[in-house]
Amino acid sequence: MIPHQAGLRHLTAQSGGRALPLMALYPTDTPAQPQPFGPYTMEVAVNAPVCAGRYPVVLISHGNNGSPLTHRDTATHLARHGFVVLLPEHVGNSRSDPSLENTIERLRVRPQQVHDAFEALQRDAELGEHADPHWRAIVGHSIGACTALTAAGGVPVNTRFDTPLEAPRRLEVTHTPGLRALVLLAPAAGWFMPPASLDQVAVPVLLLRGAADTVTPAFHADIIRHGLPAGASLTEVVVPGAGHFSFQTPFPPALVSPAFAPAHDPPGFDRAAYHPQLNAQIAAFLEPRRHVPG
Repeated sequence: MIPHQAGLRHLTAQSGGRALPLMALYPTDTPAQPQPFGPYTMEVAVNAPVCAGRYPVVLISHGNNGSPLTHRDTATHLARHGFVVLLPEHVGNSRSDPSLENTIERLRVRPQQVHDAFEALQRDAELGEHADPHWRAIVGHSIGACTALTAAGGVPVNTRFDTPLEAPRRLEVTHTPGLRALVLLAPAAGWFMPPASLDQVAVPVLLLRGAADTVTPAFHADIIRHGLPAGASLTEVVVPGAGHFSFQTPFPPALVSPAFAPAHDPPGFDRAAYHPQLNAQIAAFLEPRRHVPG
């Protein structure tokens, strides 16, 4: 039995002097209805009242030039199971604004936007009092996983792919207080290769990667596994047959075309069958780490 329905609100947020598109999903008892969001549909109750209580907060950081709506089923699953879920669209590195693609600036901007999204939630008149600022988690896909690790204390270094004419250097980045856990999906971790880059990441980590991922193959997980501090809690799961995009919610038929790689999986992998398992695994990993003050 699903404990709640999923409510949805658009929040007012800014980052770096620019508007930051931001949605929040949350537990409600108002019946959800199919709602269109561009080519996507979500089962949500728009602007419905939030259930009484204080809830842990999970932010989902999408991949390079992507959209938060590609993780919409994970978001609604978590909201139904007692989390407030933030879905920012990363300005400068999203489907609607790819202006920072392949630049080092996106590695600074993304974690700042994560911090500003959490703060916008706390200021929201309807949801702020229901969001626990001391229990936050991030789910990140691909470069979103880099964003999550940075927010949790990681310090990325520019590479020859970002800045071919510059020597590697540690970047000045924004960290987010109150983080309790990270979920990394097909993580891109090349910016953390130098020693000590992940020394300050002290939260439990669930890392899921596809056995058939050719975009961020196994060496990215190796960087994280060897880079986290001694004694760090890391749960690593290799998903048989999965590719890089298999962790995104299945796309509607209108977006499935041979030229659109994110809609496709390696032969034999059933994304639709896998996603209920994925969502339950993420919720189960986060559940024991919940802390709701009395």
